[in-house]
Amino acid sequence: MLLQEPVQIGSLPIANRLVMPPMQTNKTHHGHVTEELVQYYRDRAVFSRPGLIITEHSCITESGRAAEGQLSIASDALIEEHRRLTDAIHEGGSRAFVQLNHAGSNGIGEAVSASAVSIPVKKLAKRPRALTAGEIIEIEEQFAAAALRALRAGYDGVEIHCAHAYLLNQFYSPLTNKRTDEYGGSLENRLRITVETVERVREAIGGEIPIAVRLGGADYLPGGSKEADAAEAGTLLEEAGADLLDLSGGMCFYLRPGHLEAGYFASMAEKVRAAVSVPVLLTGGVKAIGEAEALLRAGKADLIGVGRALLKDAAWAQEAFGGQ
Repeated sequence: MLLQEPVQIGSLPIANRLVMPPMQTNKTHHGHVTEELVQYYRDRAVFSRPGLIITEHSCITESGRAAEGQLSIASDALIEEHRRLTDAIHEGGSRAFVQLNHAGSNGIGEAVSASAVSIPVKKLAKRPRALTAGEIIEIEEQFAAAALRALRAGYDGVEIHCAHAYLLNQFYSPLTNKRTDEYGGSLENRLRITVETVERVREAIGGEIPIAVRLGGADYLPGGSKEADAAEAGTLLEEAGADLLDLSGGMCFYLRPGHLEAGYFASMAEKVRAAVSVPVLLTGGVKAIGEAEALLRAGKADLIGVGRALLKDAAWAQEAFGGQ
């Protein structure tokens, strides 16, 4: 089975191609790690044995918090708490990445964004103020500081969140980025904050630790980013130092309008995979091991993320990976 074959992310070997993608659990206590959260990740590592578990998005600063129940990695005081998560995941033999995020206007903190434009498909979306160039640099540095904390907490890699209408995705999407400076206009400019964040994170954690980017590559909305943009963005992110591209939706969040089939972002993933040499992770709609295997064999991606099935059942993949 191709799903059970190893794969390399940067210099890091991954035992198999099944990934548990980041999903907020609301099992934290005001952003702190709880025993319930530790047990949740331990169970999925031990019973389903995905090659990689990407923990739920963690805010890099309290002002960039997405929700009250969101996990935090915004201070050094939280490092040992995250160590409990990485120890639990490693106990089952899985690798652990942390997803780093700033919510921008899609959160409960101050509504800031690329431009003074609300998220187009969110009801009661707050109208944000546009970040200054100096504030952009400060946020990039906050990502780098959070990545260094993750390294000290025992994570095997980090993922930068540029999807699901959060801050970096608000820069990437032409629906929410109307800037006229070096962070707006062309795709290269709209992606600049994410590219610079990858570069700052790389400088902070060194060359051996893998960096993933969750890219909301296409909005699937009129006037929004398109699948061809995702392919171009993928090449720019690879050049900046990204070791894995984790593809999802942009202003459409983690769903694709009108699509419910297994791997519903597969057409985008296929385009990105053809443009880059780093591995591509495809998530969305996969409910069965056979579906994940078929997507790999069709060349749609290099790794397959299974979210809701693993959220509901810690032993979802036990039949495929049990006894390894």
